[in-house]
Amino acid sequence: MKIAIIGATGTIGSKVTAHFREGNQVLTASRNSGDLRVDISDSDSIKAFFEKAGFLDALICIAGEAKWAPLQELSEADYYIGIRSKLMGQVNLVRIGDYFLNPGGSITLSAGILADDPVPATSSAAMVNGALHSFVRAAALEMTPGHRLNVVSLGLVEDAYQAYRTYFPGHLPVSMDRVVSAYERSVMGKGHGEIIRMFR
Repeated sequence: MKIAIIGATGTIGSKVTAHFREGNQVLTASRNSGDLRVDISDSDSIKAFFEKAGFLDALICIAGEAKWAPLQELSEADYYIGIRSKLMGQVNLVRIGDYFLNPGGSITLSAGILADDPVPATSSAAMVNGALHSFVRAAALEMTPGHRLNVVSLGLVEDAYQAYRTYFPGHLPVSMDRVVSAYERSVMGKGHGEIIRMFR
């Protein structure tokens, strides 16, 4: 399979990329490194990325940012960070990328536990994650026939536990093997329009 992974060098992306490199042609992409460059907050950059990558069997996005801060401290501009990047960035990957999928191809987006189990200081991120869940369920109804669309929604992952555990008291970290398995299920399975939750 020819697979492009956006956000391939991050905590999650590096493990997912290493897994899919076995037996597949993998193209990595991010704003600053990888085989290709892409800024998902810029639709022109997304178009240029697809034109260089060519037709794909699968696209995985593990990228996008949102502002974490207490509700009283978040400005309107702070909310638009997540809207432009993690939300509309991934929406535009689907909107543009559907054309660049080979027959039977898939797109896998990334959201997170905050859509279902928010914690303080995450109203912006939770909003974006919830919107991604709803978008995938609706957009899946209108994808090119034979193309698939899913979103992976992870809890606090093992490799980021020390950095974020104070935000998630009592949460058990998700092993990196289970993280990888969620993306494998989306790419290699037959599911379509699914929210693949991996919280424990």
